[in-house]
Amino acid sequence: MITATRLTKRYGTTNALSEFSLEVARGEIVALVGPNGAGKTTALKLLVGLLTPTAGTAHVGPYDVHRQTLEAKRLLAFLPDQPFLYEQLTIAEILGFIGGMYQMNPDTLRQHAQELVALFGLTEQLHWRIGQLSYGMKSRVVLIASLLHNPQALILDEPFFGLDPQTLRLMKQLLTQRARAGMAVLLSTHQLSIVEDLAHRIAILSGGRLVALGTWEELKRLHGGTRLEEVFFQLTGPSA
Repeated sequence: MITATRLTKRYGTTNALSEFSLEVARGEIVALVGPNGAGKTTALKLLVGLLTPTAGTAHVGPYDVHRQTLEAKRLLAFLPDQPFLYEQLTIAEILGFIGGMYQMNPDTLRQHAQELVALFGLTEQLHWRIGQLSYGMKSRVVLIASLLHNPQALILDEPFFGLDPQTLRLMKQLLTQRARAGMAVLLSTHQLSIVEDLAHRIAILSGGRLVALGTWEELKRLHGGTRLEEVFFQLTGPSA
């Protein structure tokens, strides 16, 4: 459902990402991990069309992200590491705006919005302005907005940063449920303990290159260690 084929991004003589290839199937959660500067955000932005590759291709479903942009983005939702919300709009207005961009049927939009707002415990705050909300509430609104049009592929960059335990638990449950329903999920995070519990497969980047890919059990068998942190440092440390 999400396919990167030898994606490369160069800035001058610097390779931010080199021949990155990865497939995320329907019903699968894949975690992309690596140290700062490893190329994780570059890879995600190439996959959603926010960056143009120097070489290689990116597909969502059958659509080339850079040649069939609108078709690909109809199937896709992207949660960036620093999402932007219009502070003067209410939650209801934000969701109406997002639904309009995706040309959602008004009844479907209303139903999806009501279900997600209730799930995230924001029904009473529906008509609050975004500027009135706490950081945790804003994080919930961003996730609701990304799920509103029921995307088939969900790409998230550092989605767990700063979340309170309740929101974190809810997000993990929701991602698991959506994957079971057939959604393809690709996420980047530094929180390795969450990756061990949540991801079906783990992709490790270092220096702009994919250095390992597999289930947690496969990575343990190949590289040793009882925690993902141990494998991570073995593959990405100064001596790697």
